[in-house]
Order: sequence, then C-alpha cells, then structure tokens
Amino acid sequence: MVASTTELVTRSPEETEAVGERLGRALGPGDVVALTGDLGAGKTCFIRGLARGLDVRQPVSSPTFVLVNQYAGRLPVYHLDAYRTGSLTEVLDLGFDEYVSGDGVTMIEWADTLRPLIPADAVWVHIAGLGDEPRTISIARPDAPYLTGDVDSPRERG
Repeated sequence: MVASTTELVTRSPEETEAVGERLGRALGPGDVVALTGDLGAGKTCFIRGLARGLDVRQPVSSPTFVLVNQYAGRLPVYHLDAYRTGSLTEVLDLGFDEYVSGDGVTMIEWADTLRPLIPADAVWVHIAGLGDEPRTISIARPDAPYLTGDVDSPRERG
C-alpha cells in the first residue's frame, strides 16, 4: 500500500480545530486516528475539532490522568492519551483492542508510544510547531487522503 499524505499549515488554534473538524466529518465506524507531536503542539486542540466533526457536543479534554475519555457523537468516540502509559500491556489491559476494533472512532494522543498496537489502516496525524509558530499538520492514511481544499495551501504527496 502507498500512503497518501496531506500537509496543511494552520496559524491559530481555531484553524487547527477546523482541520480536525474536517477530518472528523470524514471518519466512520472503526476508524483510528493516531496523533503525534511535541508537548504543546496542538494534539488536544486538533482532537477537539475531530470530536466536533463527529458531532460530540460535550467539552473535550485530554485524558492524561484517566487515560481514556468516551464521548457520544454520531458514533461512539474514544479518546486515549498514551503520554503516561508505562507499557503496552497496560494499554491492552484498558481494553485497547475493543476500542480500535469496535463501531466507534478511536483517537490516540502520543500514538508513537503505541506504534506496535496501532492498526495498519490508521490515519496518522503529526503536528509540528510550538508556541506562536504556525502548525504543520501532516495527515497520512495508507489508502487515500482525507482532506482536500485549503486551510492554507495543502501539499499532497503520494
């Protein structure tokens, strides 16, 4: 399979959320979104937009201390944060397999720490940039890009 990657540049938290929302609208049952990026890059901001695109109406926050938050939207939404996980076994004990193979959408922050567990067809989102810098958001999926159009000027690579 050839991964298709879309890169978008955002200049504000609102633009980052808007990109997440566009992706969220395109997601379906069983989709997994694996997010990577430095602390403070905007992963949780992006996830707030994803959740909005999935019609989640409740406030969305990072589940750093509880590890998993569940939200009701047009599909069940599972938000995992692997930042504080000690081992892959700990994540599996949380029911990871049930989340990623279920009828909902699973969003995983710090997914690079769980790489061996992430399904091959997951959507990978990497966010680069800190502080007041613009964010470069790279979205990759093995079968097709999710986003077209522009927040800024997207660059697609095949």
